[in-house]
Amino acid sequence: MPSETIPGLYERHAAAFDAQRGRELIERAWLDRFTHGLPPGAALLDLGCGMAEPIAAHLIGQGFRITGVDTSPRLLALAQARFPGEDWRHADMRGLDLGRRFAGILAWDSFFHLNHADQRAMFAVFARHAAPGAALLFNSGPNEGVAMGVFEGEALHHASLGPDEYRALLGAHGFAVEGHRAEDPGCGGRTVWLARALRGAAPQTPRQEPQVPAPPVGT
Repeated sequence: MPSETIPGLYERHAAAFDAQRGRELIERAWLDRFTHGLPPGAALLDLGCGMAEPIAAHLIGQGFRITGVDTSPRLLALAQARFPGEDWRHADMRGLDLGRRFAGILAWDSFFHLNHADQRAMFAVFARHAAPGAALLFNSGPNEGVAMGVFEGEALHHASLGPDEYRALLGAHGFAVEGHRAEDPGCGGRTVWLARALRGAAPQTPRQEPQVPAPPVGT
């Protein structure tokens, strides 16, 4: 399955990805919306954190505490060397259960590498790590489909569900959509979702989950 090649691809080409990933932070406007209203020092979960630059680095610079999860030991080693005060975890976001909840969760330029079934299952992962009122930020493709890119000569898998299905999955797992823009020209053409966990109670994880064109990826 093409999506299963992603962890090995980033591990093999960690140095190239680190060198090529832009640091200009075109995502800033969405990150500002994501962190708006969060208390100083709030704990954030970065799923697919890579080497922590530029996304986690920006959040750390704003005083937030980061727990970063990635499948690439080489990228995590870079994150640890650059930001030793944060919590870097070698783990797969699929099925993740850290036993704690966070004020914000992001899966930026990472979630869209998962296949359709794994994307659907991720909403239970989001829910069990979201504190009441937590922000959730991720990006997808504009419509349902699969798109193959290329990085360092290897096929790079991207997939997306349709916008109606994303809205339904968010609602079913206790999130309300606060912002959505397809192919945002101010964010490198990314399709962005910003949602908020219900404040009344922590979202409940369902017992059973049913089983994109996008730019090159990064943190």
